[in-house]
Amino acid sequence: MTENGSAANGYAHEDVERNGGNSPPPYDGTLTKETEVEEKPQETEEFDPWTVTDLVDKTKPWAELTTSERVQRVLWGYIFRQLLLLGLLYMFICSLDFLSSAFRLLGGKAAGKVFSDSKIFNNPIAGLMIGVLATVLVQSSSTSTSIVVSMVGSNLLSVRIAIPIIMGANIGTSVTNTIVSIGQSGEKNQFRRAFGGATVHDMFNWLCVIFLLPLELASGYLFRLSDAIIKSFHIQTYEEGNVKLLKAITEPFTKFIIKVDTKVITKIALNQTDPDTSLIKTECKKDGINGTVPCKFLFMNVAGKWDDWVIGLVLLLIALFVLCTCLVLIVKILNSIFKGHIAVLLKRFVNADFPGKCGKYGTGYLAILLGALLTILVQSSSIFTSALTPLVGIGVITIERMYPLTLGSNIGTTFTAILASLTQEGDKLSDAMQISMCHLFFNISGIILWYPVPFMRKIPIYLAKQLGNTTAKYRWFAALYLLLAFFALPAFVFGLSVAGWQVLAGIGTPLLVIIIIIVIINILQKKKPEWLPGRLRNWEFLPLCCHSFKPLDRIITKVFRKCKCCSKCSSNDSIESSSEDSADQHEMYRVKPDV
Repeated sequence: MTENGSAANGYAHEDVERNGGNSPPPYDGTLTKETEVEEKPQETEEFDPWTVTDLVDKTKPWAELTTSERVQRVLWGYIFRQLLLLGLLYMFICSLDFLSSAFRLLGGKAAGKVFSDSKIFNNPIAGLMIGVLATVLVQSSSTSTSIVVSMVGSNLLSVRIAIPIIMGANIGTSVTNTIVSIGQSGEKNQFRRAFGGATVHDMFNWLCVIFLLPLELASGYLFRLSDAIIKSFHIQTYEEGNVKLLKAITEPFTKFIIKVDTKVITKIALNQTDPDTSLIKTECKKDGINGTVPCKFLFMNVAGKWDDWVIGLVLLLIALFVLCTCLVLIVKILNSIFKGHIAVLLKRFVNADFPGKCGKYGTGYLAILLGALLTILVQSSSIFTSALTPLVGIGVITIERMYPLTLGSNIGTTFTAILASLTQEGDKLSDAMQISMCHLFFNISGIILWYPVPFMRKIPIYLAKQLGNTTAKYRWFAALYLLLAFFALPAFVFGLSVAGWQVLAGIGTPLLVIIIIIVIINILQKKKPEWLPGRLRNWEFLPLCCHSFKPLDRIITKVFRKCKCCSKCSSNDSIESSSEDSADQHEMYRVKPDV
């Protein structure tokens, strides 16, 4: 107090001298213009990267255009640009098919060998993880589901044991749109939204399994419900069940490049053929000719010379190049399209809610129905969600609207499986239909659990946004997430489950308890920090590597520093992340609760 008081008296004495010996006038509470500039803080609006971009009609009115400008707008804006977008979408869908074929050539035999050991499936956790890994390897839930149907029809598996595998296939099929989202990693906020929109599908599927698998093991409700439905209807074989809609357009081109025989994977799983049999289809049927003729496609000349994994690797590189190229061009064209009057109308239509409380509540269910119908049309949930991911990235569709569309795609993909199961004959028909019904009611149960209640609806969206925020801060986190969520974690849990229930419970239970405790503490740190001891109100007492990706980010940055492009991107990310960290620390220490 003495130092402050003397300093204040010194400043007052200087003011008296500057005013000619007179005391300064008393402060009347009025701020001068200079004081306002110095003391009044600037009000800045907080930018929300998850908010849909405001689409403003910046196009020049038609009446103000010259003749050449009108011709250019008609040719480029209304004709050529739309045709180019359709062509890129066609190649994008074909690249997804090539990606699926490449993964089948790389991992199809391994998946078939895993399925061939039917004793493993007696453990439901092992069956669940095999469903995830096999579907990721063959890049198709339809393929893995058809293998399960064939094994059930051959009495190698029972329907009850096959249910966890179907749940795992539901998780594995969401890896495709997560891969697609990486194509928008060039722009930070686009990548944030795209990755969040893609992983909301992953979060929903994982949460459904976490809650519904124990319920199924305890009660068998999916088995009992599907069994009652199958027995109440007299189901007959429908030979025209394999209806081709979108594939009728894409198959002529994809089959011209490569032909993969997925039936070989099923035969390997059933021990009906040599595990080293090639998946490349060399003999094809031709109308009007008895028997088979040599197939004709681009990779036919190297089919007998190269191993399947070599062809699969080459095809994978081609598929990723075509996919990324098409994705970048599609995003650029969409950005150019979504600047006019059509964009404003589309944004309002896609993200709008019906008037009134009931209308707002029912809009989401209409989106679920729309997602189911469109997935039935394209006959693939991966294609549908992968096509929506760039729209979420550029801000045309919100993640809140993406969520019900994704739920609808989960319903729509089961319709294709139901139609395919109707083509089975004899004893296989009822088993195939029952598995398809289990798949359908599993997804319906997940929607009932995670959508009608607003609080429950926010959980998958919140988790996806957290993943998106982390990916925007550390771009490499997307690859780490893919490896952990779809390969490392399923393989680790599968290894524990194969070792036996004692090993799984002895290692898995403590890990699960630790994860639950950490989640609870994180929630309390954000919502009710006063409920926690002072030391647990943040994680600063732990080593930096235990609560931050910064040490790992430094290592990865050093590894890629030699690449100029990667170095520039890494330096930009470091600047952005450091500014975000300093802002977070300022916010954390600005008002510090009493300990």
